[in-house]
Amino acid sequence: MRPFGELEAAIMRELWSRGEPATVRDVLASLSTSRKLAYTTVMTVMDNLHRKGQLDREMSGRAWLYRPVRSRAEHTAALLQDVLAEAGDRQEVLMHFVADLDSTSVAQLRSAVEAARRRSDSPSGDAG
Repeated sequence: MRPFGELEAAIMRELWSRGEPATVRDVLASLSTSRKLAYTTVMTVMDNLHRKGQLDREMSGRAWLYRPVRSRAEHTAALLQDVLAEAGDRQEVLMHFVADLDSTSVAQLRSAVEAARRRSDSPSGDAG
């Protein structure tokens, strides 16, 4: 998976922050407050994101409603997995990563590891 381009990232941030499906026109209206964009530009980028598997869409009247396939956290986790897969020595990369974390981030990482272990140890695979 490749990181998003600038406009792709802006569109994804907008859709993630909305938390509900949106049309091209909705996204254009939000993005136009900070930059001048053509409707067709936003439409093309959203269609490309759909073809890349980043957005789902469904027809609503005469317009497509778009929604992210994954949450922002899920997308970021997938990017991190890709980085680790390409890193060569995962152990060394993780050691450098953890060494640079502050104590709060280390505590959050420990908590996340424990939660993931509990989830994988539960009979149904779900936490809770």
